[in-house]
Amino acid sequence: MVDRPRTSSADTRSAVQRVLLITLALNLAVVALKATVGWMTGSLSLLADALHSVTDSANNVLGLATNRLADPQPDRDHPYGHHKFEAVGALGIAAFLGIACFEILKSGVERMVSGGSPVTMSSTALWIMLLVLGINMFVAFYERRVGLELNSKILVADAHHTMSDIWTTIVVIAGLIGVWYGLTWLDVGLAFPVALLVFKSGWTVLRENLPWLVDEMAIAPEAIHTQVMQVPGVVNCHSIASRGLLGRQVFIDMHLVVQPTDIRAAHQVTEAVEDRLEQVYGPTRVTIHIEPREYTEEAITY
Repeated sequence: MVDRPRTSSADTRSAVQRVLLITLALNLAVVALKATVGWMTGSLSLLADALHSVTDSANNVLGLATNRLADPQPDRDHPYGHHKFEAVGALGIAAFLGIACFEILKSGVERMVSGGSPVTMSSTALWIMLLVLGINMFVAFYERRVGLELNSKILVADAHHTMSDIWTTIVVIAGLIGVWYGLTWLDVGLAFPVALLVFKSGWTVLRENLPWLVDEMAIAPEAIHTQVMQVPGVVNCHSIASRGLLGRQVFIDMHLVVQPTDIRAAHQVTEAVEDRLEQVYGPTRVTIHIEPREYTEEAITY
């Protein structure tokens, strides 16, 4: 039996931290602008949107903290690396989104039941909100582009959150324009769609990160089997399992039946298998259980 793990992963944490610091500064500016305009106009939907943006800033701080912990290199206490800290950070973002959704709905119901101060509008407030919209669009597309390049779950998740902020800002601007034309009920009415957009964004982040945390299959075993069978010297492979994040770090286990009968030659076949899997799927850590050609088993599975 030859069990040989192989580890390969790029440490992109410094680049991720730089992006998070830039977006944190921009998100803090957005919070200040929205809160100022919300206080000036008395708009519930705008104050709710400012709360949504507060979570953007909190997410950046959370991302900075978890990203420092997400060292791809294994150590004695974490022999499989620290990648999942990023997924934990992404789930924290989903939690913040849930809190924001609840607060928006709560404020909307309270305004409908008890009323509130009238909403006032001005052209200055609208121009400020258009500036806010431009900042949000830059942050979302910048984070998503860099997140995909670095394959960073925390950046992509935060970009999802900021994308929802874009839509909420558009809805709020539409509501403020309606208030300007005398449709005061739009301010409260649009607070509820804002909450739904926030919830949708949180659900998306949750759905994308849970499979990684619960070790869902990373690569279909049939696909791994197809690649391994193309390596010279391989007779068959079975009991294939995989977990991790494709393109970032994948862990693969398998039983391998090889043609060579001596250990050195069999080891060379396993090296070729590992090289092929890493070439096809990116950074992989493969553990192979060698079996002789005459080995048989009642139930051979993928």
